[in-house]
Amino acid sequence: MTQPATLAQKILARAAGKSRVEPGEIVTVSVDLAMAHDSSGPRRWRARLEALGVGLWDPSRVVIVSDHYVPAVDAESAAILKTTRDFARDFGVEHFYDMRGICHVILPEHGHLRPGLFLAGGDSHTTNAGAFGCYAAGFGATDMTAIVATGETWTMVPETIRVEVSGALGEAVSAKDIMLLLCRELGMGNHFKAIEYGGEAVRAMDMEARTVLANMAAELGGETGLVEPDATTLAHIRAHGGKAEEADITRWRSDEGAPYERVFTLDASTLAPQVAAPHSPSNSADITAHEGVRIDQAYIGACVGAKLSDLHMAASVLKGQKVAKGVRLLVAPASAKVTEAAAKDGTLPILSEAGAIMLPSGCGACAGLGAGLLAEGEVCLSSTNRNFKGRMGHKDAEVWLGSPFTVAAGAIAGKIIDPRTLLAERRRAA
Repeated sequence: MTQPATLAQKILARAAGKSRVEPGEIVTVSVDLAMAHDSSGPRRWRARLEALGVGLWDPSRVVIVSDHYVPAVDAESAAILKTTRDFARDFGVEHFYDMRGICHVILPEHGHLRPGLFLAGGDSHTTNAGAFGCYAAGFGATDMTAIVATGETWTMVPETIRVEVSGALGEAVSAKDIMLLLCRELGMGNHFKAIEYGGEAVRAMDMEARTVLANMAAELGGETGLVEPDATTLAHIRAHGGKAEEADITRWRSDEGAPYERVFTLDASTLAPQVAAPHSPSNSADITAHEGVRIDQAYIGACVGAKLSDLHMAASVLKGQKVAKGVRLLVAPASAKVTEAAAKDGTLPILSEAGAIMLPSGCGACAGLGAGLLAEGEVCLSSTNRNFKGRMGHKDAEVWLGSPFTVAAGAIAGKIIDPRTLLAERRRAA
C-alpha cells in the first residue's frame, strides 16, 4: 500500500525523477522554470557564465524582470538596468519583462505558472507562485547561476506545516491579516519547512488573496508556501494564457493522512485587522493594541500589497475621503496591467481624488530603492511584507505593517485606526 504524501513531497518526487521522497532527504531536481530580477540576476550571472564558457541551459525556461531599480534614479541604477537588458538580448531570453511590474506578479499575469512545477527564483518571495500549486523557492545568486547553467539544483525535502483556515473573513479583514497573525503565532523560524494552506476560507479566496499566503511563507522562514490547486486556480491560469489540466486538481494535492509535521487551525471569522509593529512582521497584534500611533506616510505597494484587489480594498475605504493633512499616501501598483485595469474600472480616480500620489510599478520603497524612502524618525504604515530596521529608508524610521484596508484608513485618520470604524461611521452618515 502506498504511503500518503504531502503536496511538497509529490512535486519534489516528480522533479527528482523518483517515485517517492521523504522529509530530510537531499535530492537533485530538474528545474522547470527559473526567474530573476534586475538585482539578483544578470548582473550576478554574466561574469560567472562567461568564466565557465556556458550559456543558459534553456533560455525559454528563464524569466527575467526588471523591477527593483526601475525607473533608474541615478547612474548606478541605470547601469544595472542596462546590464539586465544587454544580458536578456545576448543570452536570448525571450521572457524579459522590462519595467512591466514586480516579478512575482508578472509570472501569473503572463501564464508562466501551473500546478506541479518546480520553480527556482532569485528572490525570497518566489514562494508567491506556490499559490498555484507550484513548489517555488528562492535561491541565492551563486545557486541561481548554477541553475540557469545546468537546469538542475539540489534541495532538502521539507517537512510540511498545514495551516487550516475555517470560517469566512469579516469586513475589512484580508489574507494579509491571516499572515500577520501567523507570523506571531508560528514565528519566523520555520526553516526548511513547507507551509501548506487550506480550509474553507482559503478555498473561498481568489488567486490574488492566495498569493499573499504563499508569498509571506517567506516571512515565516519557510522554504516554500503551497495552496492546493482547484477550479479557481485552473480558471486563472487559462485566463492568462497558461496551460492547466483538470487532472492537476487531483494529482497535485496532499493525500488524506499526509505526514504533516503539525496542523495549525484558525477560524477566519474571529480574526480582527492585524498590525505589525517595528521591526518585525512577528510583532503583530490586533489593531486595537496599536490604535492612535501617528504616521507620516502610508504606502500601498509591493508584490503582496498592490495587486488590483489590494487597490480595490484601499479604494473602498478612500472613496469620498481625503488623506489627512501632513500625511503622504503613496501608491505603486504592482504591474502595468494592474494600473491599466485600475484606470479602466475607476479605482485610480478614487485614489487620486483622495490625495494619493501615484508611483511607478516596481519594488521601489519596499526594497529601500527609488521613491518613497523614509527619513530619520518618520513613521510609515505599509502594505508591504517586511518592516525590518532600515528596510524602507533610514535605520531610525519606523515601518508598521497592515492590509490595504488598514493602510488606507490610516492615511485618512493620520494615525493607525481600525478600518471597520471608518466604514461604520460612513454607513451611519449615509
